[in-house]
This record gives sequence, C-alpha cells and structure tokens, in this order.
Amino acid sequence: MAPNTVSRSAGPTYSVGSAAAASERPTRIASIDILRGLVMAIMALDHTRDFFSNTGFNPRDLTEPALFLTRWATHICAPTFIFLSGLSAFLYGRGRTALDLSRFLFSRGVWLILIDFTLIKFGWRFDFDVLRMTGGIIFAIGGSMIALAALVWLPRWLIAGLTLLIITGHNLFDTIRAHELGEATWVWYVLHEPGRIDLGDQASFYVLYPLVPWIGVMAAGYLLGPVMQLEPRSRQRVLFRLGAAITLSFIILRTINIYGDPATWMVQESWLGTALSFLNCEKYPPSLLYLMMTLGPALMLLACFERAQGAFTQFLSVFGQVPFFYYVIHIYLIHLLAVATAFVMTGDIVRMPELGFSLSGVYLVWLLALILLYPICRWFAELKRNGRGWWWSYL
Repeated sequence: MAPNTVSRSAGPTYSVGSAAAASERPTRIASIDILRGLVMAIMALDHTRDFFSNTGFNPRDLTEPALFLTRWATHICAPTFIFLSGLSAFLYGRGRTALDLSRFLFSRGVWLILIDFTLIKFGWRFDFDVLRMTGGIIFAIGGSMIALAALVWLPRWLIAGLTLLIITGHNLFDTIRAHELGEATWVWYVLHEPGRIDLGDQASFYVLYPLVPWIGVMAAGYLLGPVMQLEPRSRQRVLFRLGAAITLSFIILRTINIYGDPATWMVQESWLGTALSFLNCEKYPPSLLYLMMTLGPALMLLACFERAQGAFTQFLSVFGQVPFFYYVIHIYLIHLLAVATAFVMTGDIVRMPELGFSLSGVYLVWLLALILLYPICRWFAELKRNGRGWWWSYL
C-alpha cells in the first residue's frame, strides 16, 4: 500500500516519514504484524471451541475456571484487531489526501460487510439461507471503517474528543433497551445493543457486534498512528507506558465497582472465583472496562514486539500480514475439520452432531488448524507482496 504523489488541491495530506517516502512501498512495521498474527491465532482457538465443544458461544461460568480463562484469553482478539485496523488506516493514509483515504475506507467497509453477509456467512453455516443474516466482527470492522471515512475529515483534536466520549461514555446508555424505542428499535440494535431485527417474510438480521463502541476503538487506533512514526526506541517506550497506564486504570476503576461495565464483580466462595468475577466484563457490546482490560495489555505487547525475533514471531507475522485472507480461510478450515470429524464419528455429514470435545481436545484441534493454516497463509503473503493491482488493498 504505497503512498501516492498527489496535488495539494485535492485535499489535506498526511505526513510521510522519510523512509516511507524514499521507496515505492513503505516498510512494514513488524511489531504490528506480530501482534495481529498473535490475536488471530488466539481467535482461532475460540472458533475451534465453537465447532468442537458443546459449551455454547459465550461460556462465562465462574465455576469452570479453565473454560472461563480460555474464553477470557480470546477477549483480546476483537478489540486489538479493530484497533490495529484503525492504525493501519492511518499508515495507509500517509502521503494520500483525505479524499483518497476516505474513499478507500468507505469502499473497503462496504466490501467487508458484503463479504460478511455472503462468503463468511457460508463458511460458518455451510448453507445459502439468505433470510438469516448476522452482523459479526467483520460487519463491525466494515461499519467502523465507513464511520472512520467520515471522521478523517475532522481535526485530530475533535476526533480525539469524540473517541474519548464514545469509549468512556457509551455505558451511560446501558439502561436504554431497544424494545422501548418503538420504530427506532432496529437503530439501537445496530448501534448499541445486540439483538435481532425482523425484516419480514421470515427474514432477520441479528446484530452481534453493535457499532458504537467499535467505532471508538478503530478511531483510537487511527489516532495512535503518529506514535508509530517515532524511532523504534521512543515508540516502544510510549506504547508500553500508555498500555500500562490503561491497564492500571482498569484495575482501579474495576475495583471501585461503580462504572464501566453493566455488571459489578462480586466476592465468591474462593479467591479464584472472585478473581474471575473481577475479570468477567461484557463484550456484547464491549464495555469501557472490557476495552481497557484488553487494549492496555495489547499496547504493552505491541511495545514488547518491537524487538521480537525468532521463529515463533516469524510464524505469527505471516498470519498478521494477511489478516482478511486468514480470517476467511480459518473459518472454512475449522468447519471442514468439524465436518470430517463428525463423519468419522457417525458416518453422517448431513446432521452434524455436537462433537462435545473436552477442552484439551479443543486445544489439540486448534494447534492442528494453525499448522495447516501456516503454509497457506505464507503462500498468499508472498503472492500479495508481489501483487501490483489496486485490488490487493481489499484483500
């Protein structure tokens, strides 16, 4: 995604570091690819659990610590992925006009939503039922990109103010319920509260990821962009201190137990149960505390990955270089593994049963999936690296 040479008359431009300006394509920031690859690898664990266990989609039972912590570890994925999407938007915009960036964000956002409703939907269900649609993580990314396409025209101080207001203030509206809003019910489902929108003739659209908090997360990533243009040592210091401050603020605010999440934590029969209750923050939609609990550590990891080397970080970096391709392929791969496993167990692929794997079994299948995904993603990363068409930016 190389910066283009543009006329100032086309609109305001974004500053470009000398290294980026000196080459046709700016050098990738390895730490971003590594962190993105890590969260995508962890994300595959959650989706493997969806297909191979019978624990439900959102296991938050404090009496099952191993299952709870498995789910809790994957919480870092969605906020980090969307945050890095905003950061990537800033990096893409270096040397481009606001008009160019806005057009790209809008068109890519629409593209992602269409893919979520078609290709990704089929990967999850292996059916062509167009009457039942779900707004998942890709829908949230696409919708947030469309919103960011409008925000990039604003002064940075105003974007920062709106971002802070969205992330810290959206929990003030938790007591408003969509069913209380009459004809505007569907608007609230799209913006703030998960729920099903009936479209008539048995058609429906279930919004799992309401947009408002995620727009704030993507805008926050966009605002961090200038930090990534600092020299590596300064960048590492700023990222780690910012992440540590957010994490410490989470601990303080959660301890106060007054604001930041729809549910307060409670003392349990054991210290472990109390600790899990403390960490049990709401994802749908992501509360302020949920975002602080995940983005704080994510920023510290991003700082630590500034100097990361070795085979494991190279392994993760491959996934991080092709995030959209990885997301689509990993759903199909894990689903196919589940179908194949069901066929071996029952001889029937039409009525696929709940496989009911233990947690250890889920982990083994997850590791197998990552091993199978690696050469596919490495091949596509090389293909994309050598690609010259404009459409590679959409993949």
